[in-house]
This record gives sequence, structure tokens and C-alpha cells, in this order.
Amino acid sequence: MSQWFETVAEAHRRARKRLPKSVYKALVAGSERGTTLQDNIAAFGEIGFAPHIANLPAERDQRTEVMGQEVASPVLISPTGVQAVHPEGEVAVARAAAEAGVAMGLSSFASRSIEDVVEVNEQTFFQLYWVGDRERVLARAERAKKAGAKGLILTLDWCFAHGRDWGSPPIPEKMDLRTKLGFAPQGLLRPRWLYGFLRHGLPDLTTPNMVPPGEQPPTFFGAYGEWMFTPPPTWEDLAWLRERWDGPMAIKGITRPDDARRAVEVGADAISVSNHGGNNLDSTPAAIRLLPAIAEAVGDDVEILLDGGVRRGSDVVKALALGAKAVLIGRAYLWGLAAEGQAGVRNVLDILHSGIDSGLLALGRSSVHDLRPEDVIVPEGFTRAAG
Repeated sequence: MSQWFETVAEAHRRARKRLPKSVYKALVAGSERGTTLQDNIAAFGEIGFAPHIANLPAERDQRTEVMGQEVASPVLISPTGVQAVHPEGEVAVARAAAEAGVAMGLSSFASRSIEDVVEVNEQTFFQLYWVGDRERVLARAERAKKAGAKGLILTLDWCFAHGRDWGSPPIPEKMDLRTKLGFAPQGLLRPRWLYGFLRHGLPDLTTPNMVPPGEQPPTFFGAYGEWMFTPPPTWEDLAWLRERWDGPMAIKGITRPDDARRAVEVGADAISVSNHGGNNLDSTPAAIRLLPAIAEAVGDDVEILLDGGVRRGSDVVKALALGAKAVLIGRAYLWGLAAEGQAGVRNVLDILHSGIDSGLLALGRSSVHDLRPEDVIVPEGFTRAAG
């Protein structure tokens, strides 16, 4: 029980103690001065609940379906790039998600291959960045399908705003001997983290999902650089991919009702209301502030997900009450992974599951599908809408 933590905040504290400074800063930082990053979290605290006291349901059900996958809870693993927080990386996360009965999102820039991850969690969605020409994008999607991915998450909420007022952590191009020696002092100050990687081999910061199996994968910065110099996709590009991908497809990064409508027009099965965890264009409002207007615009036409700032089960309940079908979590599970590996990720998922159950009980709802806007108190001026 000494390894167990009761809140995501405690997982965060443990991760900070365990991770080298550069790795930790890469997880917590947002773009520019962090206005969006902070608002993602603070906005949930502005929403209140209206609980009941009698006729409460003795049993509550969190099961739902997202992009054709039946899941035990409306919480999905958001895809995140190369993970240096734990030697097993995305495979450990995928195992924990499978244990909890939730779906896994795997990044194109992940440190483990789609084949490795699907092997331990069949409910895996593969995330695509628009890198390279159409044929290369489609080739990565087809590889994911062959491996068993259940759907695509096309991430578009990124404008390469990587400047940070408090300083960007140094991320090496590759882990050669010189780099390892340079980072050695940080590692020595975090012996548990260092020991774990020495047992499994230090991370090589490559992206195996960016090339066909068997080819030498590019480094993270190699893949990132190609992405930077690839022309951004058009709506025609998205429609082209939709025509050629015969499985479920989500478009991630929606902040405006007009973009949400366009996503529906090109055939998206789901959209994610997201600002890339505060790492896109700073001063974009919190995702939860943008959700109600988008749900009003397209809520009957597409599954709506929310990504950004979720730290508690009560946050999930608020998002569902305001129109989301499910949420994606990023930093929360990475802190669990850093703190206690696979068990830490499962711990985080259990915390959220318990918090959702408490919310359903207090609100008198027997299912996550029963949550409604009247279950929450939204202050005047809280929501934002554009376009």
C-alpha cells in the first residue's frame, strides 16, 4: 500500500521527485507564458455541482462506447510522444489501460511500435500527424490497421509554438555517449529513474511508427523536423484520407463550432475538443469552456471527446454533463507512469473511475449516459465560442 496514491496530485508530486529535471519540465510545460495550460485546469474548478440527497442509485454504470469500442469507463489514454518517464513507456501504459478496460491512444511519435502496443491492448487507436505527402500518411495508417488498430486520431492542434517563458527543457537529438555524459548529473540525482533505465537500456528517442517495420526509425527531432516542414493539411486532404480509411476516425484539436461542422462534413466519426494540453497557441481558452458551444453545434452528428486539464473523476463528470462522450487524459497518466510504472497508470485510472462513481451517486444518475447540463452550475460568462 505504500506504493498506492489516492489522488492524481499525489502522482504528480511523486513524479516530480523521481524524474530528472529536464524530463519533468518537458511534461509540465505549456507554450509561451502558460495561460492556456493554467486555464485548462482552473476552469474545471469554476463549474459547480447540484447534488441530490435521496432516491440515489444503488448501482452506477460507467460503460460506454467510443468510436465503436465498448469501454469500461469514459476515459481514454491520449496519445503522447516519446516517453522517457519509464523504460517500458507506452507498453506499460497500454497494459494498465487494458486491465482497466479502457482504450489506448498511441502517438506516431511514440517510443514503442504500434505492433508492440496492440499486442497488449487490442483497443488501441493510432494517432497521426500530417507528416510527409499523402501516400506516406496513408502508409502509416495502413500499417496501423494491419497491426490491429481500431481507429485513427488525426491530431491538428499544433502550431509549433514551442517557446516557453520559463525556459524550454533541453531535449537531445539522440542519446549518444556525449549526450549521456552530459545528462549524467541529472540522472545521478534521480537514482531510481536511472536504475530503471540502466536495467532496460537508456531511451534512444526514436520514433518507430514513422517508417515501415524493419527500417531505421528517425529520431524524435528528425520526425519533428519533417513535420515542421510539411505543408499543413487542407480540408480536402482530410476528406481524401477519410475516403481511404475504412475504420473510425477522430479529428483532434477542435476549438470552434465552424471547424466542428467542417469535421462532420468530411466524415469524422468523432472530434476532440482540445488545445493540445496548453501546448498549442497560448491564450486559447480551456477546452471545457469551448465544449458547450461545440456540443450545441454538432452534438447530434458526431461523438465529442474532450482533452485538456482532466485531473479528477469529477472533471470527467462535468465534461460529460456539458456534452462530451468521453475524455482523454495525458499528463495524469504520465505522472502515474513516472511514479510507479504500469501500476501507477492503473492507479490513476482507478482514481478517475472512483471519482466518476461518486459524482454519479451524488447527482442521482445511474449511468454516465444520463448526465445532463442541469447537473452542473456554470457561472455566467464561463463559456467561450468563436467562428
